[in-house]
Amino acid sequence: MSSCAGSEPFALRVLGDSMAPEFDEGTVIIVEPTGVLDDGCYVVADYNDEYLFRQLILQEARWLLKPLNGKYPTVEIPGVEAIKGRVIQKARTRRKDRQHYL
Repeated sequence: MSSCAGSEPFALRVLGDSMAPEFDEGTVIIVEPTGVLDDGCYVVADYNDEYLFRQLILQEARWLLKPLNGKYPTVEIPGVEAIKGRVIQKARTRRKDRQHYL
């Protein structure tokens, strides 16, 4: 992701099943690096030198990354600096099937 300009949206392919059933493995997501963060939005974050795609949960003064698949743990991040971008779209091959998350 370091080759992208800081404010340009970029695409990533979902690996694994931690965000199933909403985001199956192989789904392409569009990420906005400067997107506004809200409780419940989908984000890409740096966690232990690994990029995670999760749902952001703001709980009191805690920033949590929650998978949609209950087989995986919810983890806590130190704050907004770990967030690399907000997911704004789930890309599909057909335009009418695309899903937006804003």
